[in-house]
Amino acid sequence: MTFEVVVAGGGPAGAVAALVLARAGRRVLLVDPGTDGPRSSLSRIGETLLPAAGPLLHDLGLWDEFAAGPHLRCVGTYASWGSETLHGRSHLHDPHGHGWHLDRSGFDAFLRGAAESAGAEVRRAEAAPPPPRPPHPGDRRVLLREGGRLEEVRCEWVVDATGRRAVIGRRRGRRRKQDRLVAVYALFGRRLPGRRTEDTELRTLVEAVPGGWWYTARVPAGRLVAHLTDTDLTHSALRTTEGFLGAIGDTRHVRTRLDGYDPAHAPAPRWTAAHGLRLCPAAGPGWIAAGDAALAFDPLSSQGLLTALHTGARAGRTVDLCLSGQTAALDDYSRFLEGITDAYERHHAETYAQERRWPGHTFWERRSSTTA
Repeated sequence: MTFEVVVAGGGPAGAVAALVLARAGRRVLLVDPGTDGPRSSLSRIGETLLPAAGPLLHDLGLWDEFAAGPHLRCVGTYASWGSETLHGRSHLHDPHGHGWHLDRSGFDAFLRGAAESAGAEVRRAEAAPPPPRPPHPGDRRVLLREGGRLEEVRCEWVVDATGRRAVIGRRRGRRRKQDRLVAVYALFGRRLPGRRTEDTELRTLVEAVPGGWWYTARVPAGRLVAHLTDTDLTHSALRTTEGFLGAIGDTRHVRTRLDGYDPAHAPAPRWTAAHGLRLCPAAGPGWIAAGDAALAFDPLSSQGLLTALHTGARAGRTVDLCLSGQTAALDDYSRFLEGITDAYERHHAETYAQERRWPGHTFWERRSSTTA
């Protein structure tokens, strides 16, 4: 079967793009490897959704079902940034209300289900790098890997929502890497036997340290703890449970959030890229990138999921317009991404510039040189 659009990647950006296109009456294939896919072990740490996502979920007709989900409220943040003292910021006065700490796998599945209900076909497969031969005009092909075999699927447009890998876009654009930031993280879920009090702290906590920064958030499955630093500054001990717990013990504030969690059941830490990344260009005739494939952000911004939803929706609308002959929509999409990038880079520079306690440490020296 020939599809008008193949959406590669079933995360928030891809699922929302497929939803928008299916509702516009387009023949859409949403490709997602699912829990059995070869990339399923690469868990993501994005779990905080900002209050500003509320209006978009309303516009997409998803609000009622989302609000009934198992997600936890995020009522604000605490930060030890620029001083040892914790400073709080509440969402109490945010015009959109509170944010959310997500059941991330459940959230992604919810969005894919919405796309499927709207008419998109969902297939358990993974997008592979495209064939080496150039696509014929109007007869593009996407290479899918499913059950150990490869299959070419014809389409008119491809949405690359394959995350930082940018399986489609990396062959068509150049990726600009912001720095060398990585995250080492673990999810703590087992409480100490006989512990009566529950973990009820719903604010995200961020703490700067000489070699980088930490954050922790309460999520439906427990408490997530992550350390952010540069690849070449990571200590080998962080690759072990004992080393990760020891590093948490050296923090001033983050360690207090693990009171009541059983260290004997602490999981092995995992690693993931966390640097800013931008694809240039992020769209062209017959293809468009959304989510992390187009723009990936430093987690300090907390903008990743919100941007994924917005770029997914905008990419879907852009492709629908292009299929209707309104090709100028591609330029509008590029300008849309430029605006997001400019705002992110300003905020990123301003935020890192606020931490000046360790000017001689490599991590902060690198960032002060980029914000000067």
